[in-house]
Amino acid sequence: MQKYLLSIYQPDGDPPPPKVLEPIVRDLEALNDEMRAAGAWVFAAGLHPPGTATVLRPKGGDVLMTDGPYTEGKEHLGGFTVIQAPDLDAALAWGRRLAAVTTLPVEVRPFQ
Repeated sequence: MQKYLLSIYQPDGDPPPPKVLEPIVRDLEALNDEMRAAGAWVFAAGLHPPGTATVLRPKGGDVLMTDGPYTEGKEHLGGFTVIQAPDLDAALAWGRRLAAVTTLPVEVRPFQ
């Protein structure tokens, strides 16, 4: 079984109000339970805002450290799920479900 990274991209700014977020969280937990039952779920995690990131960049035999995200943008990586699936089509099916539940873009990428 191949492992896939399902990256969830979210807009910068404050999270939605509880009345919007609570059903998403509930539906996401149900989807995670379904992935577990199917043997596809490996692990998942949310990330702190991009302002909490530290970037380490090699330069001239040294490593420079800077605060903040690697790139500035209107969206950022907000969380991810690692799954295992027999093929890309199966991984894309889980990715579609994740995008529908979170209402956010999801990138599906196989591990090497």
